[in-house]
Amino acid sequence: MTCFEPSYIETFRMGLLRDKVDKAREMLRSCTLCPRECRVDRLSDRRGICRTGKNAPLHCYKTHLGDEPSLVGKAGSGAFFFTQCNLLCIFCMNYEMSHDGHGREISDAEMADMMLTLQNLGCLNIHFITPTHVMPQILSALEIAVGKGLRIPLVYNSSGYENVEALRLLEGVIDIYMPDFKFWDPDVSEKLCRARDYPEKARKAILEMHRQVGDLVIDESSGMARRGLLLRHLLMPCGMAGTRDIMRFVAREISPNTYVNIMPQFKPLGRSHKIKELLQPISEEEYAEALRAAREEGIERIEKRPGLVFMGF
Repeated sequence: MTCFEPSYIETFRMGLLRDKVDKAREMLRSCTLCPRECRVDRLSDRRGICRTGKNAPLHCYKTHLGDEPSLVGKAGSGAFFFTQCNLLCIFCMNYEMSHDGHGREISDAEMADMMLTLQNLGCLNIHFITPTHVMPQILSALEIAVGKGLRIPLVYNSSGYENVEALRLLEGVIDIYMPDFKFWDPDVSEKLCRARDYPEKARKAILEMHRQVGDLVIDESSGMARRGLLLRHLLMPCGMAGTRDIMRFVAREISPNTYVNIMPQFKPLGRSHKIKELLQPISEEEYAEALRAAREEGIERIEKRPGLVFMGF
């Protein structure tokens, strides 16, 4: 395996991480971390749409083997499952976390110690899941953890519903961005997560992520991802995700070498029963068509999913 140093090490060494922490925390004073722009004073523990105050709410942290092979390997990814969410899709597979808020609030110092625990367990990276609304707390915890010896890459796994201004604070910090690009049609995003501007914000956010880290780089000897953009796209029933349009945008505006995981595992969870179009599974034919559309639009790197079985609901 080639020698790899996470980008945040140099940022910390140059004294730039402290400035990022300060700027991120200042954004909490009138919160504009995400496109909702609730402008509540979260430093005073006031709460907007994400229902999160000054501390990060965490469901659990653990060694996780359920993601892309290039992220988890045999040792696993060190996953932080944050509760609450700024997007709140009605079909969320982690509804009890994102909507119901199952978990507890932790301090930045606790989060730092958790990062180090996961590193000591042999995890290949620290993987932040649904981190948008707690980005300042993550930066603060990171500063503590680096000072105590954290040395593994960081993965930022988000819905794609981001403000570019906030993302710029993560330049030189995050090694692997793993955003979703959920919907192309504003009417669909309004219907499923009350965020009509999601497609526009996701396009800008993913462009910024790619500007920072480029195409995904995978170590040839280990097969592990080291740096770059890994894009996820969940197929939706009745073509609601707009897969071909998204793949065309990615190939033409970001890079045809973007690593894409097209995921067919949609299930009608959460409050999906309220939308009749969501009461059906993704068929094998729909998945095959999505893969074909991605290739026809110019996407060259698509996650291989051997042994995929379609069983409906």
